[in-house]
Amino acid sequence: MCKIDKKIMKASDFISKSDQNLIVKAIESAELETSGEIRVHIESKCKGDVIARAVYLFEKLKMDKTELHNGVLIYLAYDSCKFAIIGDTGINTIVPSDFWDKIKDNMLADFKERRFTNGVCSAISSAGKVLKEFFPYCDGDVNEQSNEISFGDEE
Repeated sequence: MCKIDKKIMKASDFISKSDQNLIVKAIESAELETSGEIRVHIESKCKGDVIARAVYLFEKLKMDKTELHNGVLIYLAYDSCKFAIIGDTGINTIVPSDFWDKIKDNMLADFKERRFTNGVCSAISSAGKVLKEFFPYCDGDVNEQSNEISFGDEE
């Protein structure tokens, strides 16, 4: 995942605008069939524990406030070569304990080949399939979270 060729000044420059659009479309597609909420957050550095950082952002983005507690955050800190996927309590109580590890392993394989967008989109698709199984889309479902990628750097 590391060995980024150029120094990227802003997190929003890590992935091209067209690839950002692909990620947003992947989120939209996954959420068509589930009441679950999927978000992606990208920043340059994660100085501490990647899971702790992802949990902090999960709460900062208010992903823990969804009605069914079925939010998923895909977090990527490209300069630090770290990433995490976390789900809210509604998901984690029903998926197998190694569920997120399998998705992360697939992402890592893509990242090693420098296919960052493909790795993120595949993770979104995988999460969406499980969310569909346990949290199917219902008529009148409200999109509780933005589908746009959030960007930032550690405060």
